[in-house]
Amino acid sequence: MSTLKDRLTADMRAALKARNELTTSTLRMALAAVGNAEVAGKAKRELSDDEVLAVLTKEAKKRREAAAAFADAGRAEQADKETAEGVVLDRYLPKQLSDQELTELVSGALATGGFTEKSQMGPAMKAAQAAVAGRAEGGRVAAEVRRQLGL
Repeated sequence: MSTLKDRLTADMRAALKARNELTTSTLRMALAAVGNAEVAGKAKRELSDDEVLAVLTKEAKKRREAAAAFADAGRAEQADKETAEGVVLDRYLPKQLSDQELTELVSGALATGGFTEKSQMGPAMKAAQAAVAGRAEGGRVAAEVRRQLGL
């Protein structure tokens, strides 16, 4: 079992004992998503820490999008709940890059790969995502790559 999954399980049990309903339900949801990812495909398998991290990133993004949708619909209470769940999940994600750090990493990746034209967007994104290594959302990375390629 991966160490991140072990940490999620241990933290969920601690939250359950402390009667922290928000943390308990959020971590249960996260562990369920990890379990679903483990059984997806032809055979059940253990996920690596990187794969568990990818699942948690996806779940955190869902929470942010749901919070924005609820806020736009005037459902502040539900938006607050989604935001709080996102905060719980953020504890397990790597620190997000600042705009300046993202700009520097993307420019380095583009320079290393020699990407200068808009027709190279796909390979440029692949190189930029590898440089960023999950420390920034794909949308932010794509926007920065587009900006630097002049799109």
